[in-house]
Formats: sequence, structure tokens, C-alpha cells
Amino acid sequence: MPEDTKLASETGQLKTIDPQPLYTPADLQGWSYDRDVGYPGDFPFTRGVQPTMYRGRLWTMRQYAGMGDAEESNKRYKYLLSQGTTGLSVAFDLPTQIGMDSDHPMAMGEVGKVGVAIDSIEDMERLFAGINLEKISTSMTINASAAILLALYIAVARRSGADVRKLSGTVQNDILKEYIARGTYIYPPRQALRIITDMFAYANENVPDWNPISISGYHMREAGCTAVQEVAFTLGNAIAYVDAALHAGLDVDKFAPRLSFFFNAHNHFLEEVAKFRAARRMWARIMKDRFGAKNPRSLMLRFHTQTAGSTLTAQQPENNIVRTALQALAAVLGGTQSLHTNGFDEALGLPTEEAARIALRTQQIIGHETGAANTIDPLAGSYYIESLTNEIERRAHLYLEKIDALGGTLRAIELGYIQQEIQNAAYDFQRAVDHLESVVVGVNRFQSEGEKSIPIQRIDEALEGRQVERLRALRQRRDKTAWESALRAVADAATQGSNLMPHIIHAVESYCTVGEISDALRSVFGEYHETVII
Repeated sequence: MPEDTKLASETGQLKTIDPQPLYTPADLQGWSYDRDVGYPGDFPFTRGVQPTMYRGRLWTMRQYAGMGDAEESNKRYKYLLSQGTTGLSVAFDLPTQIGMDSDHPMAMGEVGKVGVAIDSIEDMERLFAGINLEKISTSMTINASAAILLALYIAVARRSGADVRKLSGTVQNDILKEYIARGTYIYPPRQALRIITDMFAYANENVPDWNPISISGYHMREAGCTAVQEVAFTLGNAIAYVDAALHAGLDVDKFAPRLSFFFNAHNHFLEEVAKFRAARRMWARIMKDRFGAKNPRSLMLRFHTQTAGSTLTAQQPENNIVRTALQALAAVLGGTQSLHTNGFDEALGLPTEEAARIALRTQQIIGHETGAANTIDPLAGSYYIESLTNEIERRAHLYLEKIDALGGTLRAIELGYIQQEIQNAAYDFQRAVDHLESVVVGVNRFQSEGEKSIPIQRIDEALEGRQVERLRALRQRRDKTAWESALRAVADAATQGSNLMPHIIHAVESYCTVGEISDALRSVFGEYHETVII
């Protein structure tokens, strides 16, 4: 059998892992409870990274939000906080994500559409007005321009009088998955990795409770990969980040404890529970055996989970409440550290206030009414769960071996290998749906006639004009000498190889914009253009 065909067969890339009708102890031959499962808070952390898990404290309940301008998003954050959310999660619009100001010609029609528009420190101040940044944990879903958004957050905290060393949260900052599955990159991969390692070094010394990266399998799963591929490719990316940081001279036991991960909670309930357990165990062993990490916190895979947006349907959207609840429960039973639940209307538009409230209540019901949090890793010892955990780990390791054989994740991306594997899995899933081999309730079976319409969140079309006016007014009144000097310092640091973060923070405090700072880095690093592989 050819090597690639054997790998495809062994990893089960085209479908979920086929279950046996019945599982018994015979399915766990060679398996050791002490070695492979152990206790919560102990290596290899299969049962969770904390000894008490949710008996000590429930997961952080986040709701991903951002729409229009900073004022509108600030209102939604304050509403969610009033309803019991315990962490903020910021969505940025596409121009912000790819380092373009709101008045850039390519930003036209996209300002504030899929997240909040942030151009300057003044926007960031409006975004968090009235919110104590020392008291709240903030996650920012931003990648190519992550260094600038973290700089803005730090600068706003300073202005508000907060102690920067007490800031907690995460910036996604996972650029490799952008080249694989999402596309909001700016710079070539090697230069992008340099920015990330600068952020690691700066955060370690200056913002010790901040997670400077959230290594994300979520978007690869949304693009169509399987559970096994999600684990393998996420950990493959993580290995590349650790390698880059070590190459930059960082101490593994200083930066690794602040690495965090971001996974998808998909529809196959028990497979998802096992996926989280397998990923945690694999990472512990990778960090110990491959990188020689000694600090127990370096071995812990801490992760945020979001329910699967790609499973939500525009048909019978109320069904999405059920899908989201089951996906969220899988994340909880799998041991997530924080969780976002999607709004039932997200296949149609940005979530309405009602949809966001129902999504948050879903988490609260799981946490306070189901009993799922009363005991740690309640499915441990199940013949099926343990067998599935082992099988996901085995198949994911085969992928990691293939990636290593290709020369590592960066080379595998350049060759298009990872992208092609995901595309194949996505094609086969859609083919199964089209041929009624996989059922999507309300879509290819159990349809309803005359479905009722539901309210859809609309963004004010006048918002873009107001945002552009504010941006241009800022440019008119700022100190020209100060911002030009600050931008030169950013470009010089990029050229000379010194840490970029202090210079970017000074630039945003000098009223340089997101687009201007990104352009200063473009002038040195260039831009990445995807190679089309036929």
C-alpha cells in the first residue's frame, strides 16, 4: 500500500472513527490506567490540568462579541457582564485583522461588519470604557496584527491607571493556521513567527499573566478537518512555535507555561470528549520528551473551546440551540478552561442580544443545573472513551510523524500538504451530506415547510462613515513629529532584529494607527501571497 494511502487509511481522514457495537476491557490491551490516565492535575493530565477542576471553579464563560464601532461593542460587553459572563472575547472586523485602517480603499464595505473596527488608541479606549481591565479576563481573536492590538490593550490599561502586570487574557496570535485555513495573514511566515516570539519574550517579562498565543485548531475544524486532524495539526503548529521560540533563545520553561490552545467542540459528542483528553495527554508527552521541559506547567495543555459555527444551519435555526448545548457539554466533560457558546442565529448574521443571552444561559445551565461539574472527568474509565482517546492519539501521532518527515509544519504548509488533507476531508463530508450518507437535521432530512423568519442583527450602514471621520480627525490633530518618529522606530526595530513590542506600544501611544504600524512592518518584511498548488 503506498505510504500516503496507508496514512489516509490509518488516520481515518475521511470520516469520524467508526465505533464498535460494544467495548470491553479487551479493547484496552496495553493500556495502563496509572500511565495513560492517572489523576487530575498529574502528568500526563489526561483527566485535566487542575487537581480539582470545576469543583474548585467553573470554566470561564466567555461570549465572543464585536460589531460596528467601539461604542456599540462596549454596550454588548457591558450587557454580557451584567448577565453573568466571566470573561470578554473580542471579535475584530476584517480591516483590523489584516492591518488596514478603516479609510483604506480595500476596507470599503467591511468596516465593523464581522467584528469591531479598531484604528487607534482612541477606539480601544472607547471599546473598554467603564470596564476594569485588572478585574476582567479578555481574549482577543486577532492574528496578523496581534502585536498591535496587544500594544493597544496595554496602552489603554496604562492610561486607565491599571497595573499592567495584573492584566490577564489571551491574544490568539496563531499565524500558522491562517496560512492553512483562514487567510487573514499579512507577512511571510518566517517574519510572522519572529513577531510572535517577540511577543512571547515581552509578555514573559512585562505581562506575566497574559497568554501571548492561543494555538488554534478551531478554524481548521471549521474548514472541514476531522477530529484527528484537528489534534494533529494544532499540535504540529504548537511544535513549530516552540521550535521558533527556542531558536530565538527563549527558555522553554519560561514561555511554555503561558502557551494556550483553542479547540472546536463539534457534533460527535463522545469523540469530542475523547479528543480533548487525547490532545492534553499528547502535549504533555511532547513537551517532556521532545523539548525536555521540566516545569509541570510547561506540560499542561490549557484550552479555550468554542462550539462549532460550521454546524449551525440557516434552516430551522432554533435547532442550533440543541447543537450548541451538546457541543458545550462535550467541552465541559473534556475539561475545557474557558468556553464560548454560539448564538443560534449565527448562520444568518451576527448574534442578536437574545441569541447571545440564550448562548450564555446554556453554559450557566450546564454549570449549575446538570451536575456535570460535580465530579472530575466523569467519563474516565469508560471502555469506549478510553479506547477512543487512545485511537485519536495513535492516529494523530501518525500525522505528526508525516509532518516531521516533510521537514516540519512550516515546510508542510509550503508544500500544501496540510491544506490538501483538510480539503479532502471537507469534500468527503459534503459529499456524504449530499448523498444522504450523513444526516443534517432540517437540511437534508426532516425539513419543514414555511419556516418562520427570525430577527437578524443589522449593522448601521452610516457607521463606516463615522469611523472614517473619527480616524481622519485624529490624524489632523496628532503631533506629526512624534508619530513619524515612532513609526521609524518600529521599522528600524524590524530591520535590526530588536524586540518590536516596546516600539509598537510607543507607536500606539503616539497615535499611530493600526494600518500605519502594519505598513511600517510591511516595508521591512513584505507581504505574503499564497502559492496556488495545482
